[in-house]
Amino acid sequence: MSRAGAPTPTSPIDGSGLRVVVIAGTWHETISNGLIAGAQRVLDAAGAEHSLVHVPGSFELAVAAQAAFAGGADAVVALGVIIRGGTPHFEYVSAATTDGLTRVSLDAGKPVGFGLLTLDDEQQGLDRAGLEGSQEDKGAEAADAALRTALVVRALRQAQGPRG
Repeated sequence: MSRAGAPTPTSPIDGSGLRVVVIAGTWHETISNGLIAGAQRVLDAAGAEHSLVHVPGSFELAVAAQAAFAGGADAVVALGVIIRGGTPHFEYVSAATTDGLTRVSLDAGKPVGFGLLTLDDEQQGLDRAGLEGSQEDKGAEAADAALRTALVVRALRQAQGPRG
């Protein structure tokens, strides 16, 4: 696993006033719980208002993200785990979920922190879940990205001022 080129956040995030919904699939509970804990830790530290909802699997993340934006969320953190098996199912679900989350984000004009792990095996997920002994914390990274992007979007919209 390569960390080369990974961003290193240089400043704390002030997420006060942001409403963030963390949406997590329920497959691979240990990995999912690690991702959730990392995301919630970042959101708490930033002072962002946040809630957690669960969906059955990764495929359902996009429609739940769409509903979260319709309900007024400023950002979504989408967390899911897809582990490669012996059928093409992995490719279909991974691509459809990624495409769906991208579409929802662009349609809403709001960020989706991408915490979807697409893995060859369970150990890769354990290494990325932010658990004790993990090498990475992808839940925290997804929340950080969602917050920072929500702040950029807010600043860009304020700089444009009202349209009339």
